[in-house]
Amino acid sequence: MPTDQVILVAILIASTTLYLGAWVSMEVTSLLTIVALLFTRVVSPNDALSGFSSSATITVAAMFVLSAGIVRTGALDHLTLALVRLSGGKINRLLLLVAVVVPVASGLMNNTPLVVLLIPVMLTISRRMDVAPSKLLLPIAYLASLGGTMTLLGTSANIMVDGIYRDLGGPGIRFFEFTPMGIVYSAIGAAYILIAGKWLLPDRAPLTGLASSRPDATYISEVRIGLDSAFVGKPVRLLFGRIAESAPTSHPAQRTAHRRISRPMPAADNGVLENPGAQLLELVRGSDSFRAEEATPLLVQVDDVMLVAGTPNEIADLLRSARATLATVVEDGERMPGRAITQQVIEAIVLPTSALNNRHIGELELNRLYGVAVMGVQHFGRQRLEGLRARRLIAGDVLLLQGTAEGLRAACETNGLMIIEGVEQSIARSSKRLAAITIMLGVVALASFTQVPIVTLALAGAVLMLLTGCLQPTEAMRSLDSGSLLLLAGTIPLGAAMEQTGLAQTLVDGLVGAIGVSQPHIFIALFFVVTWILTELLSNNAVAVLLTPIALTIARTTGINPTALIMVVVFGASASFTLPQGYQTNAMVMGPGGYRFVDYLRFGLPLSIICCIAASILIPIFWPLTP
Repeated sequence: MPTDQVILVAILIASTTLYLGAWVSMEVTSLLTIVALLFTRVVSPNDALSGFSSSATITVAAMFVLSAGIVRTGALDHLTLALVRLSGGKINRLLLLVAVVVPVASGLMNNTPLVVLLIPVMLTISRRMDVAPSKLLLPIAYLASLGGTMTLLGTSANIMVDGIYRDLGGPGIRFFEFTPMGIVYSAIGAAYILIAGKWLLPDRAPLTGLASSRPDATYISEVRIGLDSAFVGKPVRLLFGRIAESAPTSHPAQRTAHRRISRPMPAADNGVLENPGAQLLELVRGSDSFRAEEATPLLVQVDDVMLVAGTPNEIADLLRSARATLATVVEDGERMPGRAITQQVIEAIVLPTSALNNRHIGELELNRLYGVAVMGVQHFGRQRLEGLRARRLIAGDVLLLQGTAEGLRAACETNGLMIIEGVEQSIARSSKRLAAITIMLGVVALASFTQVPIVTLALAGAVLMLLTGCLQPTEAMRSLDSGSLLLLAGTIPLGAAMEQTGLAQTLVDGLVGAIGVSQPHIFIALFFVVTWILTELLSNNAVAVLLTPIALTIARTTGINPTALIMVVVFGASASFTLPQGYQTNAMVMGPGGYRFVDYLRFGLPLSIICCIAASILIPIFWPLTP
């Protein structure tokens, strides 16, 4: 293997390891990759920096702005209200309507902001219909991913594949070229979701505590009893509706990892418990620690610290009734005494475009800027109370925040957090809905029926969103996902380097030699599996950038229709249903839906397998393997 290929393989392994390990942020890894290419001179400086000027990167950035305009104006509100009305309160009818509407909407706008828009809507519907959100949110995320395969704008990966295909001399992909197979593909996936969801989706309350009966606590917090607390002198047994029977471990972070079985506390003398919702885990008095069941006969004393569990509202109710404070919260990187609960407590999801992505909690300065303290965080469904300052946030994490209504709203709007519970949602810029819809439909129509490049149309649409007031410039800037854009800037030159150094040809020769192409349908299936697995581990954009040159090299080597192999990359990169981190929308619904890792595996793995089989059969039909 030539020296330049060896160097490139080393850079690929190092960057992939950093992306997977997340020891540094995605942005830093992408910049390190570019620097490595510049210093090693595997490609020219212009090629190493080509990701910043790529039409694909610019198109993706413009699509973030277009989609933000749709979300900010509430352009789909009437559609969601119609879903509620037409469902007639029946969950099966609602899911059927959603299975039709969500894929179509996902094809016309980027699927990630669509899911952002639908999460609070589905949570509201779940409350009105008395249905666990776990029955609704994962289907929404999966249907949006399936619908993203219907058009060129459905996902940023589609745009990336089209851009690289054109850069490498191909004809590119027409706007609706995906659509015929995308409809069939989405219908197959939707049928599985509707049928299997009844049995494979958990009937579990969300992390936000929207249902009153749930086996596990939402958050764990420390409550300090002050001199003026209403709890002083009262027996512990009269204060809580539930206690934890299992003995906690010595470290709070370990305690959160263990499932607790709770039992009702004895009723107060008047039959009314002080806090029927909150759960007592432990009482700490000086250097002594009492398990919950051991603490029941004790009288509460000043300076006692109670470790309690519950939803944000339950914790807030406890603090109000007790006239107590949180023992400690994180305020700008420091553990500080908690504040009296004259303020509100909310949950908020870190969105993919959030300014807090890949930042440590200790460096957010939310208290200095907005008067907001971080009480806790959930990462992939696991509560975190200790070590918050060093915790690096990623998309899908759920923050428990305390502050005034104005401060919380400002913190969430400015930093790209989606409020789940507590403060009402920001008022949409409804007077601009028609303008936003017209701009988006105009981009779609011109991309479909003219030869104007998609990058030109997307940029023009983004500018119109600003000129018409659908978005403010600061909102447009916040809508840009720096992690995704720098990921593209870092991986696009890697794809070019693979082509220029001949590494793509070397890999293809080895792949074809090992598998053979005497059975093209089997080869298509195996290539799909490789794409799917890599997408689960990396991201759909990274996989699209890295595998598109390989797909085209395979086409040259084997004589297989290059468009057919390109479609394997497109559809395989949208089949990541098995892990919450496989696609950002998967992670976003984890907290609100109360999902666990096993839920994705149980419900998503069969769907990925079905998509693999469907793609292996359908791609050769819509794009014959012999050009």
